[in-house]
Amino acid sequence: MFFTKCSQPIHLSGSIQTFTSYAPKMSKNVAPSNTMLSVVSSATTIAQETPPMNRKMAPNDIDIKIYNASDYQLAARSILPKDLYEYLASGTDDEQTLSENEAAFKSWYLRPRVMRPVGSISTATTLFGQRLSMPVFVSPAGVHALCDEAGECASARACGRVGTLFGLSQHATRSIEQVAEATKEGTPTNLWYQCYILKDREMTLRLVRRAAKCGYQGIFLTADSVRFGYREADARNGWNALPPPHRLVNYDEEVSRKAPGSRKKWLAPEASAVDKSKIWNAGEEDAWDQNTEQLFEQNPTWEDVQWLKREACRELPLIVKGIMTAEDAIEAVKAGADGVMVSNHGGRALDGALAAIDALPEVVEAVGGKVPILLDGGIRRGTDVLKALALGATAVGVGKPVFFSLAVGGENAVVNLLEMIRRETEAAMAICGCETVADAGKNLVTRHPNGGGRVGRYVRSKL
Repeated sequence: MFFTKCSQPIHLSGSIQTFTSYAPKMSKNVAPSNTMLSVVSSATTIAQETPPMNRKMAPNDIDIKIYNASDYQLAARSILPKDLYEYLASGTDDEQTLSENEAAFKSWYLRPRVMRPVGSISTATTLFGQRLSMPVFVSPAGVHALCDEAGECASARACGRVGTLFGLSQHATRSIEQVAEATKEGTPTNLWYQCYILKDREMTLRLVRRAAKCGYQGIFLTADSVRFGYREADARNGWNALPPPHRLVNYDEEVSRKAPGSRKKWLAPEASAVDKSKIWNAGEEDAWDQNTEQLFEQNPTWEDVQWLKREACRELPLIVKGIMTAEDAIEAVKAGADGVMVSNHGGRALDGALAAIDALPEVVEAVGGKVPILLDGGIRRGTDVLKALALGATAVGVGKPVFFSLAVGGENAVVNLLEMIRRETEAAMAICGCETVADAGKNLVTRHPNGGGRVGRYVRSKL
């Protein structure tokens, strides 16, 4: 049963025999509170569409109870094909950073304050004048259609229903225009677009301008992806290309057209008229992301931030995502960024980097309140949200849990995920004596007085 009250879990009961590899065929009935969410698929249809080796069959008559964000990952693991699940769940190399993104929150402790009025408590906040129902948003991450046939349209609609921001990845499986159109009905979603600096600079600008034309209200520039970290799980599973019919659709309409004789200094010589799918889906590398990285500029500088702001983001806030040091935070602000985002790409870039929450304090100190600071990586609980706010974040993003909830229950499950985190955040705020998000100051968190805190020794993340 699908409940929205905190005291009652979701029950996903019945014969959950899973779907085709990479394209779930589950029935996701849009249902109001306190009604059942059906998650059932036809084994007969699956058998006709997908070879048995590409299917993972879940046990019959399972009863999945969802109490928190991590339960969605456990549920998704039981129904997704192994290669898809590990593509979503894994990190790079030894997965130290992936594991510590979550574990590091356990080394920060909240300092509850009592006898404070919280009768009018609110999790609402603003970001660049844009109202959010809570300081939690969906971080940009690609290929949502691997988990639900509505793809990013479903995730974006879920954000609209709870009143928060949705970040659309440049590597989405639904286009800039499709997502904008899908979120017009009901409560409009606050859409932001995430971009990379491509070797093809003209395409970089056209993509951002398409987003601006469609009403997107901000831009994330991912700065930590000149190269991707090596994803061993993908190599072991042979995940080196997107399975058909999935595509990075934002590139479909974007065949570079370099004008004859063009000598623009920012136009890379590699940016010739070419079907980009021949690059990102070439299948030449063992892991898919090593193919996609061939699209990206390998020699970026902070002047590229100035260029993007000047050429395409004059009317939109520009957040530089992937900042992990004080030095880079200062450079980003000097280059004209309207904000920075502390992120290690969900443990999928450089293994051995600090957890995002541990990198946050030095970035906050370096920025000195000049611009908003966002964070993603490891957010699973409302207490994680409150710790990040107390350490100086304006808002935090969630990534992996969105994919897992989308796979389990589609749009409704993403709504439930976000509402669970909001309720947990509100409860933590109340117990800590915070009536508003602004009340979460640095005195709210501390390290353990005896230097302890992290439970047990470091253990490699379990897929």
